[in-house]
Amino acid sequence: MRHFLDINKTDPADLRTMIDQAAVMKAARADRPKGMPDDDQPLSGRVVALIFEKPSTRTRVSFDVGVRQMGGQTMVLTGSEMQLGHGETIADTARVLSRYVDLIMLRTYEEDVLLEMADHASVPVINGLTNRTHPCQIMADILTYEEHRGPIAGKKVVWCGDGNNVFASFAHAAGQFGFDLTFCGPEPLDPERVFLEEARAKGAAVEIIRDPARAVAGADLVVTDTWVSMHDSQTTRERRHNQLRPYQVNEALMKHAKPDALFMHCLPAHRNEEVTDAVMDGPQSVVFDEAENRLHAQKAVMRWCLGL
Repeated sequence: MRHFLDINKTDPADLRTMIDQAAVMKAARADRPKGMPDDDQPLSGRVVALIFEKPSTRTRVSFDVGVRQMGGQTMVLTGSEMQLGHGETIADTARVLSRYVDLIMLRTYEEDVLLEMADHASVPVINGLTNRTHPCQIMADILTYEEHRGPIAGKKVVWCGDGNNVFASFAHAAGQFGFDLTFCGPEPLDPERVFLEEARAKGAAVEIIRDPARAVAGADLVVTDTWVSMHDSQTTRERRHNQLRPYQVNEALMKHAKPDALFMHCLPAHRNEEVTDAVMDGPQSVVFDEAENRLHAQKAVMRWCLGL
């Protein structure tokens, strides 16, 4: 069973196959109208369940469009419709869904929900996001970097901000794709040590540097994310703004990176909080290529899961 649960749980050769296939599929669509399906229809006759216990824009649209472009059909289910773990166990839900659909994508809060779904499903399960990791986003980020600058192996990636689920998947990717990773943020928001230690064990140079200018020096890629979640209280928002304000990505900070360094943000962005307009709309920013590449990377992930 080919589940795509986390980057560190997937063989590096398979990850490389997915990135390369995503690039090929993107190139094949370069001159096609948006509404047109792919010439290759590997999901013809297949149904993919897209489960959103946690709301989404990019994940929902990119997976839905990707399935349709490859000839398949989607069934979109929200948390209120599913009530995962309430009234019916997650295990039983997984068993039932597996009788109806060919593939399950789950975007949820707790990692345990994802793992239980995968343990009991008899079809592949894809991690669309949990509070702990976000592997599909980082597959899109790797694709985006490589289409602009070539292989990411050996490059320096710097994360500015909160050690959140997106950073966690970057740490997983550092070990699997062979790039170096620096975390720059306040100590109370440090990532889980296990993410750093695992990447180091696989040969990646991973470090924590508190000073943003020193952290970004010589960076090939600078990445940030929102400082607050839609569910955070006003008190939490104020505290996080105070903690993270020194780590804003602005023009002055980007000058410490390499002249050809790229800037990424998984979106949605709170402009002029974690990143200024000048950077986000500037020549080093690839945030909208990054957003588009969710579509292509996830199509490759789905094909890999189904052996297509």
